[in-house]
Amino acid sequence: MAASAVRYLRSVGAPTASAPYRPLRAVRDDERLPVDPAEFRRVLGHFASGVTVVAAYDDEGPAGFACQSFASLSLDPPLVAFMVARTSSTWPRIARAGAFCVNVLGADQAGLCGAFAVSAATGADKFAGVAYEAAPATGSPRLAGVPAWVDCVVHAVHTGGDHLIVVGRVEALGASEDGDPLLFHRGRFGQFRP
Repeated sequence: MAASAVRYLRSVGAPTASAPYRPLRAVRDDERLPVDPAEFRRVLGHFASGVTVVAAYDDEGPAGFACQSFASLSLDPPLVAFMVARTSSTWPRIARAGAFCVNVLGADQAGLCGAFAVSAATGADKFAGVAYEAAPATGSPRLAGVPAWVDCVVHAVHTGGDHLIVVGRVEALGASEDGDPLLFHRGRFGQFRP
């Protein structure tokens, strides 16, 4: 399958590993689209997403942050991805740990999301009163009561504007048979109704 993808990319003139490398560069101000950031956020807020807590355990203890930008990426190998702001004070701890657990929050866990949405720079202990155990493969925090979790090692990190795109290789995962997900849409939490 990979060979077919490379043949296709070459046929349409896309760069491949054997093509000359073109270095990445920063986007100049005159190349930016005239999109107002508030309008960008408002329009993209129409895309409903689930809510997760990405958590790791480093030499300082547990670290984590609330994350909407999580997605499955590949079945073979099993990969997931999430995006994190370059200004995040939690991301460097997760990067040093080299592993993380994505905790998919349930419909009744909006408060938990709020606790993990605060900046670690405030000094708040996001894990105060939060029950968790070690995920089986990496030891990252697996939060109690979440409907699903994905235990990963950091596979790759890419730049994406003011965010980083983190790719994780799945080492273990699990889900309960019941429990609806917590959804986020247009600045509010909601629940799934069939």
